[in-house]
Amino acid sequence: MDRQIIATAAAPAAIGPYSQAVGWDRLIFLSGQIPLDPATGQLVDGGIEAQTRRVMENLRAVLAAAGLELANVVRTTIFLADLDDFAAVNAVYGEYFPSDPPARSTVQVARLPRDARVEIDAIAVRP
Repeated sequence: MDRQIIATAAAPAAIGPYSQAVGWDRLIFLSGQIPLDPATGQLVDGGIEAQTRRVMENLRAVLAAAGLELANVVRTTIFLADLDDFAAVNAVYGEYFPSDPPARSTVQVARLPRDARVEIDAIAVRP
């Protein structure tokens, strides 16, 4: 199978020289999503919970463009501007992966694009 670029208008357009996702064979590598509203291209209003929900919905939209869903995700990385947001992000993240969640790392970073508070990337597998 050749490399496949995956894109959808249901998630924010890339804000740099990268693809929303790239497929190779059964693997789908999703670029990090920040809490941009796909309709406006602006950060969503609200706290860390609202930002995390928008990130998860953006990831869900990119997965859907690949014909997949969150259950196909096998690995994520969460990037936080402040590790004090860990519990709140975990609570929202858990709503999207209520059972058999993927493997994951969480790290605090100095800064995220557009001064977002959270970014999440993912790897999914086609059945």
